[in-house]
Amino acid sequence: MPGKSFSSLMDTYERLIARTNPVNERFHNGIFERYACPVLTREHIPPFWMYDADPAANPFMMQRLGVNAVFNSGAIFLNGKYCLVARVEGADRKSFFAVAESTSPTEGFRFRDHPIVLPDTEPDEVNVYDMRLTQHEDGWIYGIFCSECRDQSSGDLSAAVTGAGIARTKDLTAWERLPNLRTRSGQQRNAVLHPRFVGGRYAFYTRPMDGFIQAGSGGGIGFGLCDEIGNAVIKDETIIRPRCYHTVSESKNGEGTVPILTDRGWIHIAHGVCSTAARLRYVLYAFATALEDPSRVIAQPGGMLLGPLGRERVGDVGNVVFTNGAIACGDGRIFIYYASSDTRLHVAGTDVKRLCDYVFNTPEDPLRSADCVRQRITLIDGNLRFLRSQG
Repeated sequence: MPGKSFSSLMDTYERLIARTNPVNERFHNGIFERYACPVLTREHIPPFWMYDADPAANPFMMQRLGVNAVFNSGAIFLNGKYCLVARVEGADRKSFFAVAESTSPTEGFRFRDHPIVLPDTEPDEVNVYDMRLTQHEDGWIYGIFCSECRDQSSGDLSAAVTGAGIARTKDLTAWERLPNLRTRSGQQRNAVLHPRFVGGRYAFYTRPMDGFIQAGSGGGIGFGLCDEIGNAVIKDETIIRPRCYHTVSESKNGEGTVPILTDRGWIHIAHGVCSTAARLRYVLYAFATALEDPSRVIAQPGGMLLGPLGRERVGDVGNVVFTNGAIACGDGRIFIYYASSDTRLHVAGTDVKRLCDYVFNTPEDPLRSADCVRQRITLIDGNLRFLRSQG
């Protein structure tokens, strides 16, 4: 039985790109809006990336180079467009980066004709993924990403070693690869470059870990400084947001988006991982650091900011949301791009006023059930008094 024609595949693709993406009216928490449709999926991959369009060479119109998932995306506003540098995972399990862009922050994202070609400067590198984009005050756009190679010291073929890769660009097309970040930790994933110099030095948020999966002695989100970006070496890492027992960041945590500048402080959106009976659950949470010292935490609301809901729970790695990109617009709007279950990419919309209100006015986690109950009763009693006063 012959397959579809290439033109019919392109027609289906174009209808998907043109689809509108309304706010999900069934969801409300006052902090952000969820949008109804994912902004990127594997269906957003152009057919000419996967199929040989020549019917003589491909009479059944088979995918020759399939794509499994599109997720974890860096984000930046550049030249009048919302640009997402997405992680595209091929059917062969290798990931690569590709730029999707739109004039709208919530819909109409179209991939550029070609994926990103990173200079191949790390001979042992097998996989790259999860790029954070920092528009730095030095004039460059930096992409900080996971650079993964096989752990040659282990006979386990799933054992890996990751470092923080560094590349820079001016247009998201031509990229210069710099040496990977070096720290004292054996593993570095989810590193983020701060957008401004700190004391004349480049500042990184890091996540030191003992193993590829297990944090081990890695205490949480670290902070460190280096003198030059072309040979980035951090000698001392300070843990600024530690992991904590029976919280959303019990097992692991890591910086997500590049910190968002507000007049009250730098707002961070991170991911936290805890153990459940269904293995690990990933959620997003927020905290703030001081304007003059981005390593000093000044607010940390308790609990999660965003967790997986409904169909977001289902995918290659279930019960997961993850972010490595947000765009803060000049008019105060903020768009958080988050992936669900390592499969697809969504967007949530908020603004600086709401996000500041959430971060600075939401109570901290009191860390014990008895204290959590007292905290909630205080809220309930205040509300009952208010409602009675209203007649």
